[in-house]
Amino acid sequence: MNSPLLERVQFLRAFVMHPRQVGAVLPTSQRAVSDMLALAPLEAATLVVELGAGTGSHTQAVLDRLGPQARLIAFEIDPALAQVLRAKVSDPRLQVVAGSAETVVEVLDGARPEVVVSALPFTSLPAGIGKVILQRAAGVLAPGGTLLVLQYSPLIVPELHRLFGSVRRRVCLRNVPPAWLFACTEPKAL
Repeated sequence: MNSPLLERVQFLRAFVMHPRQVGAVLPTSQRAVSDMLALAPLEAATLVVELGAGTGSHTQAVLDRLGPQARLIAFEIDPALAQVLRAKVSDPRLQVVAGSAETVVEVLDGARPEVVVSALPFTSLPAGIGKVILQRAAGVLAPGGTLLVLQYSPLIVPELHRLFGSVRRRVCLRNVPPAWLFACTEPKAL
């Protein structure tokens, strides 16, 4: 198991190598994770998808809220961070996908998650990729499902309103930097 200091160093290294993919210099604080996950009924979910799992700042907290038969599919594009996550979290309900969240439709193969959790840095991803991932996440949600999004600015708000009929938000100041948390429901037909 990795120490918290080693995990931070690995996360920082990933940020330095790929700042547009990672988007932050430190993993999300446990307070921001808790505040974000409180915005959706994870306890009732049978399938949850995590986009941008990193070193797992959300992963264990999601698993802690899921029932024994539920599944969590976590996407992480950086192979080194995906390996850290596999080594850190040993749970049969977890499947780590070392690949882009752009492949969520293909990986799910018709399965519909009740909750999608994302800490992807949508505003810093290469042009168009963030919009594609958000559209695909909205498209795979089960009826009544929720997309949870953590961002470090509110710049994503217009895109969220374009894709969803309901967008709730809150700000967690106990994170470096402060985190904007969104709970999106009622995907629009585009």
